[in-house]
Amino acid sequence: MTLQQEIVGNAMQMAVVNLHPGQTVYCEAGKFLFKTTNVTMETRLSGPSGQGNGGQPGGGGGMGGMLRQAMGTAMQVGQRMLAGESLAFQYFTSQGGQGTVGFAGVLPGEMRALELDGTRAWFAEKDAFVAAESTVEFGIAFAGGRTGMSGGEGFVLEKFTGYGTVIIAGAGNFIDLNPADFGGRIEVDTGCVVAFEEGIQYGVQRVGGLNRQGIMNAVFGGEGLSLATLEGNGRVILQSLTIESLANALKKAQGGDKQGPTGGLFSTHSG
Repeated sequence: MTLQQEIVGNAMQMAVVNLHPGQTVYCEAGKFLFKTTNVTMETRLSGPSGQGNGGQPGGGGGMGGMLRQAMGTAMQVGQRMLAGESLAFQYFTSQGGQGTVGFAGVLPGEMRALELDGTRAWFAEKDAFVAAESTVEFGIAFAGGRTGMSGGEGFVLEKFTGYGTVIIAGAGNFIDLNPADFGGRIEVDTGCVVAFEEGIQYGVQRVGGLNRQGIMNAVFGGEGLSLATLEGNGRVILQSLTIESLANALKKAQGGDKQGPTGGLFSTHSG
């Protein structure tokens, strides 16, 4: 059953979701705004990947089933803790008629509803997830030690699989690109990547070589030592505002500009 939702607003968007009787949507803790009185709210440590039909607890009966379910929940919580994500999810189910729930991200910017048909997963930056149907499974993916250590935001990714609607949020405005339309590869600021389809190859490369121009790029260019690379044929969503640039703008407005006149390696933002 398709999730009926509408994204409203401009500078700070929110998603208004209309639930059919018995339909369930879940969100990361802290993304809920409002609900109608006939919508129940339940907080759980387990995510949909540890659920059965319609988000109801599964895993078989008896002590063995309970133990497997407990171990699965512990692994999910451990992954989310390692990734710095919320430890719990909030589940909303409409009872006795249609209900309405509102969600929002945490930064000024856009939201986007992605439709999963079971053939392709989606990957998103950490904290991009807002809400999803109970038929969408939420997981954590790691870009790999070498890529992650040099890529910052790219190390930990949120992964969405299954069927249904998932709603994500980012900062600033969104732009949709396909690397195939630009010779098969694009290079972007590591903080600008919001989400991309499975099949897109994500990587991180050094900005220039260890020469005069490479050092100039890293020290004075404002990008540091690395750029994210996205290759392949598929949908990519980028954001116009990075968390680091927003943090530096706020510090500057408060009279404590920590980036300095050069940016790049001289920025003291700890991210």
